[in-house]
Amino acid sequence: MRAGWRGPPPEPLPPLRIREGFRLAWRGIALVLVTVVAIALFLFMRMLDAVGGRRGDQARAPAVQRHWARAMLALSGLRLDCAGEPMAAGGALVANHSSWLDIVVLMATVRARFVAKAEVRTWPVIGFIAQASGTVFVERRRAEARRQGEMLRQLLDAGERLVIFPEGTSTDGLRVLPFKSSLFEVFFTPELRQVLKVQPVTIVHRPAAHLPRSFHGWWGDAALVPSLANMLARSVAGRIVVIFHEPWPVAAFPDRKALAAQSEAVIRAELALHLGAAGAEPENTTDAPASR
Repeated sequence: MRAGWRGPPPEPLPPLRIREGFRLAWRGIALVLVTVVAIALFLFMRMLDAVGGRRGDQARAPAVQRHWARAMLALSGLRLDCAGEPMAAGGALVANHSSWLDIVVLMATVRARFVAKAEVRTWPVIGFIAQASGTVFVERRRAEARRQGEMLRQLLDAGERLVIFPEGTSTDGLRVLPFKSSLFEVFFTPELRQVLKVQPVTIVHRPAAHLPRSFHGWWGDAALVPSLANMLARSVAGRIVVIFHEPWPVAAFPDRKALAAQSEAVIRAELALHLGAAGAEPENTTDAPASR
């Protein structure tokens, strides 16, 4: 069982039709082949980057990761639309979180390192890709907070772009949960506060018209493999929109709570604009209360 948001159960889906079964088969085979080739190329390019001293935006390996993510979206029957631009300098992108798809979407659009829950390591395919690409895995234990905060500070100080999902869990894609401000604390260390920027990012999921609005969502007791299989079998003509908002200097905010609250408000308003009232109001989680 995954800890996290426990909203209403997903709408039941009918049994797979014959053509959906065939679609699952050929898309699944294609995904395996693309992933094997991408992993081999990624590891080879990462070795070349290490030998040549290429880091950050000069590294070649992330391009392989980006192409794999775009192939994954295509095989999932999804079109990706972007508005705005990812910030060029190092800093943090903070986004709402509905599904494992969000990781693939942002891999396809921006060079950055993800900050993810430790359980992501165990996810089939995506867990391996996440580890290989340098994802920072964090534990939900207070004892680890100081060490993990220092690790994030060092990455930001080195000019890395980090992607953070401040809700701390995934949802049905129709709402934004309260942002937990604890991960924002590292932005306010003296050596970072005056130079760092934070960029809110809104991810809007629009499944095909014949599917439930929450089809892309992944929450509660849902397992990854069935979710991935349903996506490969049933998704056609779906769409995901990514909106990169204007980055903000951390120095413009008095503390982490103010920065978290403003980021949450902007993302919730944008989601509501795209989806209507369903994205306008927060809901409580069964995790520890948000640090607000």
